[in-house]
Amino acid sequence: MVRSKRLSLITRRIDGEGTRRTPDELLVEEPLAIQLDGVQISSTMRTPGHDFELAVGFCHTEGVLHDAPVLGIRYCGTGRPADSDFNVVTVDTGGKAPEPTPRLGSTTAACGICGADAIDELTERLQVLPAYEPWSLDMLLTLPNIAEPHQELFESTGASHAAAAFTRDGEMLVLREDIGRHNAVDKIIGRLLLDDYSDSSGGWLDTALFVSGRASFEMVQKAWAGGFSALVAVSGASSLAVETARSCGLTLVGFARPGRATVYSPE
Repeated sequence: MVRSKRLSLITRRIDGEGTRRTPDELLVEEPLAIQLDGVQISSTMRTPGHDFELAVGFCHTEGVLHDAPVLGIRYCGTGRPADSDFNVVTVDTGGKAPEPTPRLGSTTAACGICGADAIDELTERLQVLPAYEPWSLDMLLTLPNIAEPHQELFESTGASHAAAAFTRDGEMLVLREDIGRHNAVDKIIGRLLLDDYSDSSGGWLDTALFVSGRASFEMVQKAWAGGFSALVAVSGASSLAVETARSCGLTLVGFARPGRATVYSPE
């Protein structure tokens, strides 16, 4: 089933010509409960669409799969999908993943991780990235321009974030948009996992993650957990994001524009 990502309504537009009523398109925001083997582990506010990718990507970046294979994904594990308005997704491993511990609280569209304990838990289970070929800075700076024409939801609503995965030659593998930055990234990771991308030539280490906003700690953590070796952001990076990128060996570039950027990692 195709869910609507945009809602059309009449608004009042104010500009140099005065005030007028005009049609407008809003980005849809709805809750999604994510379950692993029937146990709810989180809820997030998201833009409907690619929900299965989001659920798988979230489970992977949160480390709750523990390398267990995903055997199935479905809406609502206890009844008809329509009963929950298609806002509950269950990821099934057949009980091969350890019983998950529900994440504290819910995830808003603006923020995904809260608390020092959560940060420590997410980083302690990850290892430093293996050695990889340095990235071409000139190529990385082209990624915003390549991604921009594909950000259709942002073009029509001005309210979405985008994430995309790129190969070393600048080929865009997949792009996703969502009201939440973290959701857009999880959708990318989920799609690549479902496509068994790790088995392709070069795999994750030869792939860069692009995000249309800032490089927060969570963006770095998700890129690291996903196995990307580079993260490129349109905006700046936080102090914790830079510290984490340098400690794990992730290439981190912010304020990316053709011909200019800030390289935070490597030093």
